[in-house]
Amino acid sequence: MSQTRHLNSDGTPRYTNRLARETSPYLRQHAHNPVDWYAWGPEAFAAARSSGRPIHLSVGYSACHWCHVMAEESFEDEATAQLLNEHFINIKVDREERPDVDRIYQIAQQLLTQRNGGWPLTMFLSHDDQRPFFGGTYFPREQRYGMPPFAQVLMRVLEYYRDHPDELRAQGNSLVRVLDDMVPPPAAADEALTAAPIAASRRDLADSFDADYGGFGSAPKFPHPNALERLLRDWHATSASDTPDLQALYMATLTLRRMGEGGLNDQLGGGFCRYSVDQFWMIPHFEKMLYDNGALLAVYAQAAIATGDPFYARVAATTADWALREMRAPQGAFYSSLDADSEGHEGKFYVWDVKEVRELLPAAQFAPFAARFGLDREPNFEGLLWHLHAWRPLDEIARELDRPQLQIAADIDAAGRTLLAARSGRVRPGRDDKVLVSWNALLIRGFAIAARALGRADLADAATQALQFIRRSMWRDGRLLATALGDQAHLSAYLDDYAYLLDAILELQQVRVRPDELQFGCDLAQVMLARFHDARAGGFFFTADDHEQLIHRSKVFADDATPAGNAIAALALQRLGHLLGRPEWLAAAEGTLRAAWRGLEQRPQAHVAMLAALEELIQPPQIIIIRGEADQIEEWRSQLARLYAPRRMVLAIPNDLQDLPAALADKPAHPQAAAYVCSGSTCAAPVTTLAQLLTALRAA
Repeated sequence: MSQTRHLNSDGTPRYTNRLARETSPYLRQHAHNPVDWYAWGPEAFAAARSSGRPIHLSVGYSACHWCHVMAEESFEDEATAQLLNEHFINIKVDREERPDVDRIYQIAQQLLTQRNGGWPLTMFLSHDDQRPFFGGTYFPREQRYGMPPFAQVLMRVLEYYRDHPDELRAQGNSLVRVLDDMVPPPAAADEALTAAPIAASRRDLADSFDADYGGFGSAPKFPHPNALERLLRDWHATSASDTPDLQALYMATLTLRRMGEGGLNDQLGGGFCRYSVDQFWMIPHFEKMLYDNGALLAVYAQAAIATGDPFYARVAATTADWALREMRAPQGAFYSSLDADSEGHEGKFYVWDVKEVRELLPAAQFAPFAARFGLDREPNFEGLLWHLHAWRPLDEIARELDRPQLQIAADIDAAGRTLLAARSGRVRPGRDDKVLVSWNALLIRGFAIAARALGRADLADAATQALQFIRRSMWRDGRLLATALGDQAHLSAYLDDYAYLLDAILELQQVRVRPDELQFGCDLAQVMLARFHDARAGGFFFTADDHEQLIHRSKVFADDATPAGNAIAALALQRLGHLLGRPEWLAAAEGTLRAAWRGLEQRPQAHVAMLAALEELIQPPQIIIIRGEADQIEEWRSQLARLYAPRRMVLAIPNDLQDLPAALADKPAHPQAAAYVCSGSTCAAPVTTLAQLLTALRAA
């Protein structure tokens, strides 16, 4: 986004507004707009009340292409800024820092307009109570796309606000009532929670599956890593039966292969873009989000173990390497996103002119590389350029060029390294350098799973360092803070921050056990119960009980781009409750499932993450505690890590490890390695050889 349009003769910005004081890189991008922006907070609300002017709320995020377009067209335009400054109080929100605000007004926009939401979100709120009365998403500066010009929208909104105050107040009251009534009542205490939603979700996924290109539905196509994990779990649950669900495995693996070979995945540098604009996974919307890549890293690593196919392991490895190379902060945590745009054009950093590629590569490398990635076809990006997308399999190229397939693969890899080095000299997309606890937790989980699946200790080390940063810089006075820029952390954390981080800690213990991390997980669980839990109706609110009071306190069970915090809370509390013998955590998890039950019955595919918690409520997870000398139990742990078992937790605890929780200390150490196999909280007698352990697991 241009920040230099309005400069003084000495090169300094002509305009500077309050956003220059903020930590969000997205808000700072707007600090030199001619719009007199406020950040969300008391200063803006006081100005609205004293002036009587309605609030113009604009919500977006740093990597959002259309947010940049609207900023360039309207917020950098002095005439539009004059209208906004004269008639509105203008508030800019980073939806990644304030998902609580974004969530409420996204739903409100959909209720008011009966249209889908998205970013940029444009809402107009009453001056005295922040209740919305009109909204939309992107508005152009001039009439196009069937939409009126933004200036015309502003004047119509202003006129209506002045002429219909009573009607708008009644509408606002009605909307708040609708928001409060959106969560259905919980299932009764004596109502059985069955596996029916799991089976229904499996049917729904099959109905929407694209059998040609993988994925679900048509363009635009999103990765849906939660759904892919669900399908792998569906297959595994039947894998020992006479009729294993091979179709579930096929749907998951075809989708993972098509995405991994497609333009959604950066074929040179690794890392996945946000979504594909076509059904082929060819041309993406080029922003790269940390949360997508954390979740996709996890599911590719799981697929590598489930299938033994090195393709999935390779995609997992390149995704992890991208995060380590491009997203890691010096303090050990990970940044939020990479922009879709470079030099003002979406995708410019990633696409190629075939002449440039030919000049960079020797002929022996260019031929197989061009065949593999479609450079011998018509341009696939805006009719002029090429975005790399795997078109042809290696064996076919090897036959055509009459060369060994291993040599073809080596030449393509060498060509990729050359092009990646050349690409690194281009103007890079902008990076949002803030650290979010929830998104880091998703990546920590992905690193922990990939460390086990790929045998990479460096990924466990990276996960540990990110967790250490959160504990050091974002855990204050027994509470989490949601976001940080450098070491400056602020904003009370949300349910997702606590739940995702607890889940990530449990995954990391399965690489190596650290009692202080387990205690931190217990602290997170206690805060969730004390501050977020709805003791009356079950489940957890998105915000804590001492959070800023908004027009609505939301409780969400359905997934969106990330899994529902309630779903991950239920899953993690069940696992931690069984592991440490804490019935109050098990009760809270079951209460969450009862609170979510009507949604699970009616729309199971929208609650995919919650289905894992339901599955483990019906059949408690298998927990294996291995005690013994460090070298021996590490061999046992690594052997078990080669088996795909999504409902299994494995903790290898050396004999000399101190300060264990009582429930783990009760599993005594032995001179020789021993394993305790538990179903939920019920454990069998220890087995003392790896062969006995594997036999017991096969029998189970």
